[in-house]
Amino acid sequence: MSSSRSTSEEAEEYHTEYFVDAEDDNDEEDEHDSDYEDDAELDVDDMGLDLFEDEDEFHDAEEGNIQFLVQVADDDDDDDDDEGAGEVALGSQTPDAGRVAVQQRLINLISRRTGLLSRRQVLDFLRRSNLGHLVLGEGDDEDDEEIAFGYRRRRRNMDPNRFPKVPSEEGRELMNSGTFGSNDIRSPISSRKRLARRILDRELGIGNRASRQINQGVMAQSMIPTSDAEMIINYDDNVYSGQFSDDGNFFFACVKDMKVRMYDTSNPYNWRHYKTVPFTFGAWTLTDASLSPNNKWLAYTSIQSNVCLAPTDPNDTGDPYMLSLSEHNRGGWRGGFGIFSIRFSGDGRELVAGTNAHSIVVYDIESRRVLHTIEGHDDDVNAVCFADKSSPHILYSGSDDATIKVWDRRSMGDGREAGAFVGHIEGLTYLDSKNDGRYLLSNGKDQSMKLWDLKMMHTTARFEELNPRQHTRYSEFDYRWGRFDDADWFAHPHDNSLVTFRGHKVLRTLIRCHFSPPGSTDSRYVYTGSHDGKVYVYNMDATIASVIDVKKTTTEGNPRGGSSGGAGGGGRGFYDGRGFPGWSTIVRDASWHPTAPFIAASSLNGWDNAMGTVTLHSYNEASLDEGEPRMGTGYDEKLRPMAASMTSHHPRDSDDSDSDEDEDDDTDF
Repeated sequence: MSSSRSTSEEAEEYHTEYFVDAEDDNDEEDEHDSDYEDDAELDVDDMGLDLFEDEDEFHDAEEGNIQFLVQVADDDDDDDDDEGAGEVALGSQTPDAGRVAVQQRLINLISRRTGLLSRRQVLDFLRRSNLGHLVLGEGDDEDDEEIAFGYRRRRRNMDPNRFPKVPSEEGRELMNSGTFGSNDIRSPISSRKRLARRILDRELGIGNRASRQINQGVMAQSMIPTSDAEMIINYDDNVYSGQFSDDGNFFFACVKDMKVRMYDTSNPYNWRHYKTVPFTFGAWTLTDASLSPNNKWLAYTSIQSNVCLAPTDPNDTGDPYMLSLSEHNRGGWRGGFGIFSIRFSGDGRELVAGTNAHSIVVYDIESRRVLHTIEGHDDDVNAVCFADKSSPHILYSGSDDATIKVWDRRSMGDGREAGAFVGHIEGLTYLDSKNDGRYLLSNGKDQSMKLWDLKMMHTTARFEELNPRQHTRYSEFDYRWGRFDDADWFAHPHDNSLVTFRGHKVLRTLIRCHFSPPGSTDSRYVYTGSHDGKVYVYNMDATIASVIDVKKTTTEGNPRGGSSGGAGGGGRGFYDGRGFPGWSTIVRDASWHPTAPFIAASSLNGWDNAMGTVTLHSYNEASLDEGEPRMGTGYDEKLRPMAASMTSHHPRDSDDSDSDEDEDDDTDF
């Protein structure tokens, strides 16, 4: 996609932007709408023109008192809808009743013409527009029950004790086993002094080899990053993914503007931007990216069947290679399928993708051909990963059909999985492997994260016998605009997971989760992004070890200056109103540095989530900031300070400002 956009495209940024998330669920009630089968997105301008009949005439309001009237149905009489109808003045209603009346009036107004919009599409438009927090009451802290238009499912009587026990006994056993970190010996010394004492013992070489190893592990796992951000990198569009390389020397950020930014993070305190690569003719957004085992290649995807393969070498300025994962070489949204997840195999020879065609695709890079296309799920495949990065054999796939399938590359030709995991009652959003060939982590739209053991998987025969989909097939929840009601949560009768983690929110987008790295945390934790703008760090027993508040630090951080020529300039600066209601943050991805106590959180940020940030959080014993640059300083995508007063105080400015040629190349993409 070229960055040089037309005037009309630039003008559209000043208006409300309607969109449906890239991870769209196939709503059965809408999929046969003949008026919209050929439209991938709704045109807001066309919708505005169609709100009224062609013969409607507009004129100035006549002088006098104006009163809005809304026709509502009497709930006390279900047998006769007409007898219970009446006209109620908005001014005489309570605020909640008035809001309900406004919502119903807007829906009736917009959907008055048959076939224009369904109620679900109208609700989606209102929630995604800047009117969402005014009309629908979003952004409030209260967890009020959502307004339900039309049919509401009648809930069964649930056991109030059905939720997973916290702390988890199974998780506690894992913590005591040594597989997930070391256990600290109880001591009357405060945690801060305890850390200093351990550092002293390490420097003096006190203890035998085993005790020194435990001492080092306990030190590492005690340094969890805090909410205070070292820096805030600002982008004009949402950041959908961001990850460190396995050695920590590299970080990439996938942005909705169809570009991937690459950063040198060999010094985690001093990042340097060195390259930006595009996805030409991508659809809607970048969905995922994966580094090759040798860090030389980055594969990244969009909502189409092509994969971009770009070299990470800063001296290689050639165009990325385009690989088609469609067996019929039909690219694009209409001709092929969209890719939600992409991974390199452990040997770097193959790519494995999860698609919205319910399939897993295995692609050979050297021969540039598709080896397998397996329709192994009943719904979109949102996540794929390998059980062990050092082995190309065992891989997992997670789907909106709420199941995880286990595949053996050596026997995928027959199209049958080797086994399965069940336990989520809504679709899967992400999978992450501990890379030991045994433990797997998943995030689900049922607002839970689960830990799995490969030794406990259901065999294919057992999976078919249980038919676990019978318990989740008819879910009505749509994570894109709804709030999950815990009253609808139930324990899957065939759940074969080890530990269930609850507390974070998986809404609006495919939020990701990860194991903490062995080098900087001794593999002690699991962590996930969240719809409420936070990163949740859990102990293995499902208790919360820490919460990193990204929303707070980005809201209170340095404002994005529109005069510095950075990401805050231009029309998008309009959305950067921290004083306005509707400022929200969704942490979609987070990455823990493999050797240092840093977490980089990639977010949909700003007023109505119109922009994006990557925030770098480090371990700090105190909030006192005496160094330069100041904590929370804002930077643009090329790490140039956004506040004019900071320009002369940071070495990054001189590193990037002298590269005019690089800047020109970047704007030509």
